[in-house]
Amino acid sequence: MPSYDQLREVLDPATAVLLTVECQQGVVGPDSALPELAKEARSSGALANVARLVDGAHARGLQVIHAIAERRPDGRGANRNARLFRAAERLPVQQLSGTTAVRVAAPIEVTEEDFVVRRLHGLSPLHGTEVDALLRNLGCRTLVVTGVSANVAIPNAVFDAVNRGYTVVVPTDAIAGVPSEYTRAMIRNTLALVATLTTTAELLAALRVRRG
Repeated sequence: MPSYDQLREVLDPATAVLLTVECQQGVVGPDSALPELAKEARSSGALANVARLVDGAHARGLQVIHAIAERRPDGRGANRNARLFRAAERLPVQQLSGTTAVRVAAPIEVTEEDFVVRRLHGLSPLHGTEVDALLRNLGCRTLVVTGVSANVAIPNAVFDAVNRGYTVVVPTDAIAGVPSEYTRAMIRNTLALVATLTTTAELLAALRVRRG
């Protein structure tokens, strides 16, 4: 894990942004389309830690972006070129635009200053969405990635951000996937190679030290 000095170096509120990935009611909420993932996100404390980080970002002046995955009721524009997409079409809970399923899930608080970016296609919160342009216009140099899932969207977000030149920070207790052993393996064998790994407590402490 990095030292506070190292974290402070990359967590300047003027150049750091917090990204929450698919922390929406239809994914991590009580009526999730993916109940196993929702249970893991809650029982592991990951969702609560995302909420803590969002609160800390709001208090300390870091921009927050919420990345939401959704689809049109008619399915137009959505991918069908992988098993994951075809399976999602058959789930009892659909991530349909304008429904409660695509609202940011409690206990995460959304403020007027936050951006909510919605995508209709693909696996990544960055590729082909507004997120990269927003980050550049905000002067972002460091992206803090949180949310779900460690199986697909989180590594996609991390790789895309690194490929675009951002320094990526991952609070390892603020991401979740299934099974939990896979999340730990992903962190240890993949994310550790390309991102700065930390914890929610260490990240919040570094922000407090910086402001103090």
